[in-house]
This record gives sequence, structure tokens and C-alpha cells, in this order.
Amino acid sequence: MAYLTDRKRALGMGSAKTGTAHFWAMKVSSVALLILIPLFVFTFGAALGGTYEDVLAYYAKPFPAIVAALTLAVGFKHFNDGVQVMIEDYVHGLSQKVAIILMTCLSYGAAAVGIFAIARIAL
Repeated sequence: MAYLTDRKRALGMGSAKTGTAHFWAMKVSSVALLILIPLFVFTFGAALGGTYEDVLAYYAKPFPAIVAALTLAVGFKHFNDGVQVMIEDYVHGLSQKVAIILMTCLSYGAAAVGIFAIARIAL
């Protein structure tokens, strides 16, 4: 072991090989939200001010329901990725793993509840 060069010693000990994939996932979800948020605002804005029955009838149409569900799903996935980066930067040890697991469960759970609510309205 003492006769290894620095390069040989460092080979295979570098990155965890997930940073680039995580970076691109954040970029893709950012671009998706750049498109979805204005669509959601315009579709949601059309339902504002209506009666309960009007809103239910509006979200029974496929386009507003799909836009709302996609916005929730992509938004919470983006939220989860961003919080994971913050936790990895500022929390260490066992509490880091616990915090990442809790935030992943919270974000996926909130997305599931939102999508379920939209599905109940749309169907």
C-alpha cells in the first residue's frame, strides 16, 4: 500500500457518481415548472370566483385536472430534491439520513394527497 501513487490511491475514491444526475433532475424539473406554473395559474384562475359546483365541473375536464396534477407532482419532486441538497450541505451524521427520509416521505405524501384530491374531483 505504501508504494501506490497518489493517483492510484485516489482512483475509485472520488464522487458518489450521483451528483450529475441530481443536478440534471433539478434542471429538468425547473424547466418543467417554468412551463407548468403559468399553465396552472391560468387554469386555476379561470375557476376562481365560481361556485362549488362550477369548480367541480371545471376540474372534471381533463386539461385543468392534468395540469394541476402535473404541477403538484413536479413541484413536490423539485421541493424534495432541493431540500435534500440543503440537508446534505448542513446536516451530518445519522440526523442527515433521518432528515432526508422524513422530508422524502413528507413531500411524496403531500404530492399523493394532492393528486388523490384532484383525481376525486376529476372522476
